Amino acid sequence: MHETTYEITTQPRPADYPAYLPAPEGRVMLPSEIPPGVQMVTLPGGIRTLAYTQPTAPAAPLAPVSQPIPAWAKTTALLTPTIGGGIAAAGIGLSYAAPGLIAMSQALWSAVAFIAAAAIGVPLLLRLGRGATGTGTGTTHITQNITASGMFGRANGTINHR
Repeated sequence: MHETTYEITTQPRPADYPAYLPAPEGRVMLPSEIPPGVQMVTLPGGIRTLAYTQPTAPAAPLAPVSQPIPAWAKTTALLTPTIGGGIAAAGIGLSYAAPGLIAMSQALWSAVAFIAAAAIGVPLLLRLGRGATGTGTGTTHITQNITASGMFGRANGTINHR
């Protein structure tokens, strides 16, 4: 014979079922009179009675249920090698460009030095060139003296070169 283990629960019985306790005269109910979900049980005091029963719950599964991977985690996992590869490519490119960048910076400083030398040297050369071809001092002074009488009078003047 097959044994099933049931646990006793206190549930309200449906309204359309009568009480299934045996009658005081000791009448025993036939198995066809007992509705589904009701069985003969033995209480802890040794009294046998009919009761609503539920089969014991099956054991919970031991293996954890796998959870789906969130979309942000998939996106991050896919972008990580791309970002790392880009950084690596930039490092390689800078290592190849370093000699050219050093040469360009040296050329830029040379250009700045040339401009500074030209700003100082050109005026100095011009002064030296005028002094060699002129009267010795390198400058010519022109003086004008103009006189007039009245607002519309005739003007007279002299020009002096020194």
